[in-house]
Amino acid sequence: MKTWFITGASRGFGALVVERALAKGDAVVATARNPQVVIDRFGPHPNLLAVALDVTDEEKAVAAAKAAVDRFGRIDILLNNAGFGLMGAVEEASAAEVEAVYRTNVFGLLTVTRAVLPHMRAARSGRILNISSIGGYHGAAGFGIYSSTKFAVEGLSEALHDELAPLGIHVTVVEPGYFRTDFLDASSLSVSPARIADYDATAGKVRTVATGLSHNQPGDPEKLAEVLSTFVDAPNPPVRLPLGSDTVAAIERKHEADRAILAEWRAVSVSTDFVTE
Repeated sequence: MKTWFITGASRGFGALVVERALAKGDAVVATARNPQVVIDRFGPHPNLLAVALDVTDEEKAVAAAKAAVDRFGRIDILLNNAGFGLMGAVEEASAAEVEAVYRTNVFGLLTVTRAVLPHMRAARSGRILNISSIGGYHGAAGFGIYSSTKFAVEGLSEALHDELAPLGIHVTVVEPGYFRTDFLDASSLSVSPARIADYDATAGKVRTVATGLSHNQPGDPEKLAEVLSTFVDAPNPPVRLPLGSDTVAAIERKHEADRAILAEWRAVSVSTDFVTE
């Protein structure tokens, strides 16, 4: 039996993974701002501990990690799933909007990871899954601020992967594309109220497209949850796990574009080194 510690467990990917982990016979510490939602969904279960957690609160994160170890003895898997989106042009986003999304998506992930890591290091084992996005690999108009938070998650995950591998702890950043969850609904996606007409053809167009895409996304969240529930048993997990055909296509396009840049600008790129004899 493994013990999961899942943030944002009341809905979306988090709740689906809770369901599968419990079905496997694993223990789950399911955290949410309102843990009663978790209890109402899953009912009383001997392997489930629902904990109130605002991921931006360091004291509560440390207490939640301690409660997990006190109840189940260890934390084997940390799924950093809590987060939300922000749509709008970069210039349209207010300082308060930017700070709010960074507070949860980046600083919250860091806070929970730092709270859990002492327990994993003591055990010399563990898995950390950080939920990123297709936007964490490929930035796009309309999602610049959100993408920047997920780019931060990607960099943190790569560094953690190298720092923790010698300690028996595996880190993977998960990159979902568009999945049929409530991510594009108001419950998960903030939309900057400011509108600048100059961006109507770029970020403004994305606002319209996103409305039509909501609940018509190509990805099946049930399949994603199933992949994650079995992925944690992989003996040599990769540092990144793209999920969804749209993510794979976006990564391939970016690789091609980057190769073209290197081909065209290689001479300039390498010209900045000191000349050695």
